[in-house]
Amino acid sequence: MNQQPTETQLLQAYEMARDRYAALGVDVDKALDRLAQISISLHCWQGDDVGGFENPDAGLSGGIAVTGNYPGKARTAEELRQDLDMVFRLLPGHHRLNLHAIYLESEKKIERNEIRPEHFEGWVAWARANHHGIDFNPTLFSHPLADDGFTLAHPDPGIRQFWIEHCIAAREIGAYFGKELGTPCVTNVWIPDGYKDTPVDRLAPRERLLESLDAIFAKEIDRRYNLDAVEAKLFGIGSESYVVGSHEFYLGYAVSRGNVLLCLDSGHFHPTESIADKISSVLLYVDELLLHVSRGVRWDSDHVVTLNDDTLAILQEVVRGGFLDRVHIGLDFFDASINRLAAWAIGARNALKALLIALLEPTKMLRDLELQGDFTSRLVLLEELKMMPFEAVWDYYCLRADVPIGWGYLEEIKAYEARVLAKRS
Repeated sequence: MNQQPTETQLLQAYEMARDRYAALGVDVDKALDRLAQISISLHCWQGDDVGGFENPDAGLSGGIAVTGNYPGKARTAEELRQDLDMVFRLLPGHHRLNLHAIYLESEKKIERNEIRPEHFEGWVAWARANHHGIDFNPTLFSHPLADDGFTLAHPDPGIRQFWIEHCIAAREIGAYFGKELGTPCVTNVWIPDGYKDTPVDRLAPRERLLESLDAIFAKEIDRRYNLDAVEAKLFGIGSESYVVGSHEFYLGYAVSRGNVLLCLDSGHFHPTESIADKISSVLLYVDELLLHVSRGVRWDSDHVVTLNDDTLAILQEVVRGGFLDRVHIGLDFFDASINRLAAWAIGARNALKALLIALLEPTKMLRDLELQGDFTSRLVLLEELKMMPFEAVWDYYCLRADVPIGWGYLEEIKAYEARVLAKRS
């Protein structure tokens, strides 16, 4: 099914592509070296439908839903790590894992406000052995104290305190990851709080959320180990009319507090609204951004990332603005209607392809044309760049990283499915 080109053919195609790009002033080898330094944070929840290991038999709630029942999902942390090992082998470069608090490992039930670093020692040992960094998220959904749709903005101070303690514990675990692995952990707070129908009082929940966040972030943690982030949403399941943690709320919070990253999730806005245009605006006021690259199809949907205009626009903006050192790139989607490992690989490889396309642009030439007011030449060049042989450069990048070329990774996933996934009941 997948007849691969020979190494000689790949190298010949790469050399011709390199010459084509050189004619535009683009150093392809330099672009590839820069791409190799960029780490994508893979989201653990794609592998098991956001179930986690706190209570694997419990259902999802709090604005979370997964569609599909493809066979072979991970049932234990060990199986999930095995699947992740397989996916990481299909990606050129060195990448990270984004972990949720419900993916702890413990022989007894641990309340979420009592999670500790020792409950994640297995993940640290695995990450250290495989040279992965870890990012982290407190889990404020699928819990009895979140069933009414409110957590950090809850009117009950006792319930708010429970979730505050959970988030404080998550920050300490993030710092543990950073210390143990030698790379800062981005600990990102997202909450489902909101109303299905139109509220009367929009202010009070936001006042409570503000107070809760200040309590969570009161303790200063060394940024060499942990970076805090807050994630906005426009609307979700059960919060169609009002979300407490809106974009404006969290933008204001990140700007006013000065030590908190803002997370922009491309699936958390109107389907026709791109977060690409927000990046340069926000980075005028905050030091760093966290991106969750997803694909919104209708509303509140996190579909597998494809190499579409939205993905390109987001990552072109990061590269064109010179923001690579200020932006943390993660993926956030879950699809149980297809092979879960394939979903990971498709999304991550497409994010990397979009980064490569952006790195291969003659950015200075385009910027100069724009500054000169030569918009005709700018448009001609942008359109011609779409036909440039970036595929040959991508294939070479995969070749030198010893990962599958083209859609060759599908054969490896299918073999893994037959060998491993099909045996899971």
